[in-house]
Order: sequence, then C-alpha cells, then structure tokens
Amino acid sequence: MSSSLLISREGRLLRLTLAREEKRNALNLELCRAIVEACEDPDPSVGAILLDAQGKVFSAGMDLAELRVQDPTVWHERLFTLGARLTKPLVAAINGPALAGGLGLVANAHIAIAAQGTSFGLTEIRLGLWPYVVYRGIVDAVGPRRARELSLTGRIFGPNEALQYGLIHEVVPAIELDDRATAVAQMLANWSPETLADGLTFAERSRSLSLTEGGALAAEMRAKTFSSPDFAEGLAAFESRRPPVWPSTSPQSSSSDPSPRIPHRSAS
Repeated sequence: MSSSLLISREGRLLRLTLAREEKRNALNLELCRAIVEACEDPDPSVGAILLDAQGKVFSAGMDLAELRVQDPTVWHERLFTLGARLTKPLVAAINGPALAGGLGLVANAHIAIAAQGTSFGLTEIRLGLWPYVVYRGIVDAVGPRRARELSLTGRIFGPNEALQYGLIHEVVPAIELDDRATAVAQMLANWSPETLADGLTFAERSRSLSLTEGGALAAEMRAKTFSSPDFAEGLAAFESRRPPVWPSTSPQSSSSDPSPRIPHRSAS
C-alpha cells in the first residue's frame, strides 16, 4: 500500500484519501499509480469510490520536483482518463484548492462536491506548459470553449463559478463536506452494480456514435437490462415497498473491511 494514499472500506464504499499533506497533495508518480491501481482493480464487492484529501489543499497538481528526474506521463494519462473508463461511480470531495492536475482529478469524478471557500484553476500555462493530459477531462466537464479559456488564462476561480461551469455538482459548508460526500457515495454504492457498470459503459461508448448507432446501442443494452435478475428484483422491491437485494451484488459486499477506519476532516 502506498504511504501517500490511504485506503479504507466502509461497507461497499471504498475511500481513497490523498495523504501528502506536507506537499499539498502534489501528484507524484507513487500517488498517481496508487490511485489508478485502487480505482481500476477494486475488490468486486466495492460499489462506489470516494476520493478525498488530508489537509487544507485537495491537490496542487503534479509534483514539479519529480519532473526533473522522471516523466510520469504514462501514469498521468491513465489517471486523467479514469472517469471515462471506470464502471464504478467515483465521487470527489474537494476540501481546498484543486489546481492543474488537481483540477483534472475533479473533472474525472462522476460526482464532485466542494466545500465553500475552495478554489480551482488550470495553472499550467504559468509554467510555460499547456495542460495536455488533463485537457480532455476538462473539456468533458465544462465544454471546449470554457476549457480553452481556463487553459489560456491560468486564472483561479471559486466554487460558485465551478458550479456554474458544471465542473462540480454541489457546494456545501466545509464542516458538512465529509458527511455529504460520504452520503452521496454510499447511496451510489447501494445501487445495482450491474446497472451502474452498464450505464457508465453506455455513457462512454455512446459519445462517439451517430444518432442511429447510439439508438441501436441503447436498445441493445436496455433489452439486456429488461431480462436481468437485478431489474426483476428492482421491480419486485418497488412493488413490495422494500429495499432491493441486488443479485449482482457479491456475497461479500455486505461485510466491511476489517481495517480500521481512517479519520477524516473537512477543511476549516
């Protein structure tokens, strides 16, 4: 386990905590690799992933000192395309500045919740660098015109603008961030794993298809859902007014990891 990433389980929720507080949670090679490996190959009983951070900075971006000795581009590429590849929901709880690569992490989350007073920025241009590896994720989150403007100016902006742009989905008081993000992630973790995986796969695959091709894919995947045990259970649970017990949930999914709960705190 990487010392720069803390990993804990809360039922079907996997929590990943950036733990380079002394380095403003800068994304060095070790941390990038740890996040990717934890997200790409979680235990089958994991239903959703929550990404948060220790300290008062969510992430200041790439580790500039490391760039002088090695090129982490390969791991950056895998890290900043996670949102398009994951079949489990990824929720980000942003407790402080999210800059450059830190903004790339936010853009790759399927749901992003930020504390009041946070700040955001694509600041690479200040170093004479275009934000190449995070750019596509930013475009997906805010659109091409806004992504170009943020890349060109390198300006810092607040949570209200981030909400307006579609970069984040909710702003809450800092003291409520952990509770709110955990509640959202736990809710997602309790949905049908099969439906979530199929839905996220469809969302990504359909982007590059024509209207006709997209419709055919939707019909194909919808027919698969209609014949699935999870959909039958969802209907039965709805009609009986009881919580569903998804057949696609692993038998181990109701048990928590025996590792101790890692304490978390919101930015103050």
